[in-house]
Amino acid sequence: MKLYTRTRYALSFVCAFLLVPFTPVLLRAQQDPRPLINSSLHGTVLDDKTKDPLVGVSIQIKGTTHSAQTDAKGRFQFITGQKFPYNLIISYIGYQKTEVTATGSPIEVLLKEDIKALNEVVVVGYGTQTRRSMIGSVSTIKTSEIANQPSASFDQQIQGRAAGVQVGSNTGVPGDGLFFRIRGTTSINASSDPLYVIDGVFINNQSLQKITTQGQANNPLADINPADIESISILKDAEATAIYGARAANGVVLITTKRGTYNSRPKIALNAYAGAAWAPKLWDLLTGPEHATIINEAWLNDGKPAATRPFRPVDEGGRGLPEQQQTYDRLNDIFRTGAIQNYDLSVSGGNDKTRYYIGGGYASQDATLKTNDYSRASFKVNLDQTINSFLKVGTSNTLARSSRANARVGDGPQGGILQAALHTPTYLPKFNTDGTYAKWAGFDNLDVLINNTDMSSVSTRYIGNVFGEAEIIKGLKFRTSWSLDYNNYDEFEYWNSLTNRGSANKGLATSSISQNLIWSSEQTLTYRTSFHKEHTLGVLLGNSVQGNTARQTFAQGTNFPSDDLKQIASAATTTSSSNLAENKLSSLFSRVDYNYAGKYFFEVSLRADGSSRFGADKKWGYFPSAGLSWRIKEESFLRNSQSVSDLKIRASIGLTGNQNGIDNYAALGLWQGGYNYLDNPGSAPIQLANADLGWESTRQTNLGVDLGLFKDRLGIEFNVYSKYTEDLLLNDPLAPSTGFSSITKNTGEISNKGFELGINSTNIAAEHFRWQSNLNLGRNINKIEKLPTPIDASYNTIRMIEGYPLYSFFVYKQLYVDPQTGDAVYEDLNGDGQITVADKQVVGNASPKLFGGLNNSFSFKGIDLSVFFNFSYGNKIYNNNRFFLESGGTRDDRRAINKNQLNRWQKPGDITDVPRVTTQGTNYTLSPSSRFVEDGSFLRLSTVNLGYTLPKHLSRKVNASSVRIYVTGTNLALWTKYSGPDPEINVTSNPLVQGYDLGTPPVPRTVQLGLNVTL
Repeated sequence: MKLYTRTRYALSFVCAFLLVPFTPVLLRAQQDPRPLINSSLHGTVLDDKTKDPLVGVSIQIKGTTHSAQTDAKGRFQFITGQKFPYNLIISYIGYQKTEVTATGSPIEVLLKEDIKALNEVVVVGYGTQTRRSMIGSVSTIKTSEIANQPSASFDQQIQGRAAGVQVGSNTGVPGDGLFFRIRGTTSINASSDPLYVIDGVFINNQSLQKITTQGQANNPLADINPADIESISILKDAEATAIYGARAANGVVLITTKRGTYNSRPKIALNAYAGAAWAPKLWDLLTGPEHATIINEAWLNDGKPAATRPFRPVDEGGRGLPEQQQTYDRLNDIFRTGAIQNYDLSVSGGNDKTRYYIGGGYASQDATLKTNDYSRASFKVNLDQTINSFLKVGTSNTLARSSRANARVGDGPQGGILQAALHTPTYLPKFNTDGTYAKWAGFDNLDVLINNTDMSSVSTRYIGNVFGEAEIIKGLKFRTSWSLDYNNYDEFEYWNSLTNRGSANKGLATSSISQNLIWSSEQTLTYRTSFHKEHTLGVLLGNSVQGNTARQTFAQGTNFPSDDLKQIASAATTTSSSNLAENKLSSLFSRVDYNYAGKYFFEVSLRADGSSRFGADKKWGYFPSAGLSWRIKEESFLRNSQSVSDLKIRASIGLTGNQNGIDNYAALGLWQGGYNYLDNPGSAPIQLANADLGWESTRQTNLGVDLGLFKDRLGIEFNVYSKYTEDLLLNDPLAPSTGFSSITKNTGEISNKGFELGINSTNIAAEHFRWQSNLNLGRNINKIEKLPTPIDASYNTIRMIEGYPLYSFFVYKQLYVDPQTGDAVYEDLNGDGQITVADKQVVGNASPKLFGGLNNSFSFKGIDLSVFFNFSYGNKIYNNNRFFLESGGTRDDRRAINKNQLNRWQKPGDITDVPRVTTQGTNYTLSPSSRFVEDGSFLRLSTVNLGYTLPKHLSRKVNASSVRIYVTGTNLALWTKYSGPDPEINVTSNPLVQGYDLGTPPVPRTVQLGLNVTL
């Protein structure tokens, strides 16, 4: 009975919900069709400045559904049952929404241009600027554009949203690291990641993970709750970034978190969603009979006798005939449908002197790959207090705890859970005949890993600051702030005796605790004044002191008495180590900006940074920038143009530096203890000194055009840029006779050139229907200009060579498969008649020729819909999974085989790029081969969000000011020629390796249902 009652109530609610959008239609259907006319109104709508008529203006009688639009001459007419006087609401894109009272007919309405978009406040380095006054290249992203995406970190949500910003997922595991580049990669051994600043706090974005997950690394930015973010500004050119000097060569990402509003009542906001995630595509492997057929065929192609082929009748000593083999599906054992849930609750408000924001959130995501989970609990408090007319103080605080259940994915068979599922041949059983776990091909038994993987980590993080600001005299302000980013990262793993690693060590446990502390103190003095009406001057002076302390303790134990005793204290054999590293940075900076009559803008800045990482005479670097812009729209010949609503050209040049990514003591000669002799403690040199080690610097020029058309219904931003990086911080190899492998020095040069295009348009702006589009495109051309010697990245496939782009694939080039013999033919590059290492060459690279995103948003009354695509074109991927899975029988029972092997050459005349299967020759033994370099271009339907906001009269019944129900889907479709499950993954977080696919789970597809309620 209770179940029946609950079901009846649920069905009633669903029916009522479905009928809500149609309520106005049903009500209108019952109205008396006979019209009542009490007034007739004729009117005209004109531009306030030019007095030109405006076409398509929407006019509505307030409090009614009666509306009209102006014709080509700006005229409109009402014949209505309303009596004079009544109010008219007039709205038009590019003009201020206006309300006027009609007391009689005719009426003339003058609309004023809405310059709010041009006066949009954009967060920049140490301040804010209006969009119209900006000289630098800055992309802004509102959280409303990326809200409700089930991403663990905000940087992943940015993907495809900003021109020139390339974001790629390394894995489909939530909370894992990303590839994030602004206008290309500028360094080899130093970091090419941007600087991240949250509410003025410089934060760490480098993973503290020390226990390996086979090349992948967790993402520290996942500690930050995206729901607490108000806006994101991405500073791209030197004019915008040079004020940050030493840390800005790779761009700057400024995050502003939510704050309360003065003189507003408390606002309570709830956002909750739940959903599911799954892998949309997996690898296509041969069945057991197909696998056995390939092995037998390779055996015969090798010239071996058929009587001894591996898959022959059991009574003849074989494994059974191919058709007798079973097929064991391990991929569907390891992948699952994962649960997603997220809850965010906040309260904000303020009075005339105080404003506050308090938010709490919890997010949980199960990875589609079993044994991988991620969850985060966060708490946020922002407070601003006005003490008196000239003094105010404030604080921003974030506390988060992120928990992960990890697993080994990527390279390496030892404990690799995806490797065990993907590469174990499908004909091999999961269990032995006696019921025990079967182990094959050097991999762990998959069921053992699923049930016994024990890897976890917990990140506890605090990010906060306090500040005080005083207005000394009118226009002159002094600000001081103290900031802190503290992260404690606690990791643990235990491999029990059922696993390969555990059985080899009688149990293996590892514990690592890493602590990272970044503190900073900044003082700024700003002055802004206007004089003679048309002149505006701003001056900024400041200093900054920053310190970074990193501690790490590592312990490992083996030989455990029992798998029930996992702590290292129970191990018979233990080892441990600890280390401490520090660095400091002192800075002075200044900026002067000037504009005349809102038409001509000029800005210069200079920053000096001193770093403890460099040689005694090279510690200080100086980073200037200059920029100017001309807002042509304000000139008399364009000021009254109806078609051109804005036109501005910009130019800038500047120098920025880089010290991130190198060792804290890279310039010093280092000794280390632990080198004992005859039971006496000893030490030995481990690093050569380089007193001349100095700053890596990047010079950047930028030219830009901002164009607004038709009252800004169409906006275009175009930038071309050139970046040139000199004095690369490079680990230069040394001769073995020195006793050292390399020394860090300044050598090498890299260039990046490209363009960015952003287009936003309001396609339709009717009374109840609105359609807007945003398109961004980016093109970056990277080149290593100077490099003393080629550098091989990991996996012997990617090589850094002077004259070529970074991430170039250095491989043997397969020209074709001989139709008569079935053998692969490779290019003999040096013409010596044989294929040797000297014939390896560059065949493509992992960088795209074009990338970007397209978003379309629609709204109709209470319904809203957004559809977002992102794409990449021209990038290559080395599919190393294919190298192992398309092995031509060379690995027999050590590796599975994929379906593409069925396209192999089998008889003379066959045309294919897959050679005949054999263990001999170079068909399948020459590696790396261009056969596995694939087109990685893709178009992804990244996000679709459909929502419905209840009418006000319904939301008020539950004492809410707004109620919105929505459904969101991500990664709903993917168009690509790439043969793997997903072209947007990478085997490792190593920044030198990109576009290398091996044992990595694909990006998941998700669907979730959510609710937004504001009280």
